[in-house]
Amino acid sequence: MDISFYTASVGAQQQQTRLDVHANNIANVNNYGFRARRPNFQNLMTNEVRGIERTVQRGVGAVMESNQVDLSPDFAYTGFWGTERALDYGVNGNGFFALYDPVSGQISYTREGSFTLSNVVETVQPEIPEDAAEGDVAPEPQTVTTWYLSDGNGRYVLGTDGGRIVVADPVNDIYVGNPLPIGIFDFQNHDGMLSEGLSGFIPVEKNGQVTLGEGKLVQGYLELSNTDYAYEMTKVIETQRTFQYNIRMIQTSDEITTTVNNLR
Repeated sequence: MDISFYTASVGAQQQQTRLDVHANNIANVNNYGFRARRPNFQNLMTNEVRGIERTVQRGVGAVMESNQVDLSPDFAYTGFWGTERALDYGVNGNGFFALYDPVSGQISYTREGSFTLSNVVETVQPEIPEDAAEGDVAPEPQTVTTWYLSDGNGRYVLGTDGGRIVVADPVNDIYVGNPLPIGIFDFQNHDGMLSEGLSGFIPVEKNGQVTLGEGKLVQGYLELSNTDYAYEMTKVIETQRTFQYNIRMIQTSDEITTTVNNLR
């Protein structure tokens, strides 16, 4: 079988994968805080073929090496949507919100700041007064409810001190218009961050140590997806055309092979 057959088959398969990436970006065009992915391709193994006048390169196609999240410094194509909701926050500039999962102990990062309140009810035994006499009745346990800022999925939003954010008065303190001490965190390098859910990220070793981000907290707004619909549709059409060319090459290569076999 001619090498063009295998080159085209690999190309068609990779274009299908590429199409999935752009389709996922389009599907999340209206999801707050979503970061689009950009497929990156590289050549597969190549070798040199000596010709009459010069040496030419012969390759066996290309492969989609990665589909990195678009975390460019300027976060292109983004904007904010005003919600007038006190628990909605955005990051104007670089940085992420940090979410702590008490079950797994994992900290993930996101640009999506649609938060809510989560309460933890605990039974606390009051301390016995030092001047209590023998035979005095011990004070009864008290039920204490603590309110934390969370993402509504069991994870807590971390504050500027790296701890959970306690809301002393969930009825009044939230709606005075003053932002809570929500932390904005960032990394020196964004390359290779793993996706978690629709708009979350998990850092890897090469991202470096977490630091405080330079972005500013914006209350009452949510960040829009950075998916550029026109760009993604252009890439979908381009991918479909490339897929068709690869399929046509497979068909042509098969026809050539069939002709050669019939000559024997």
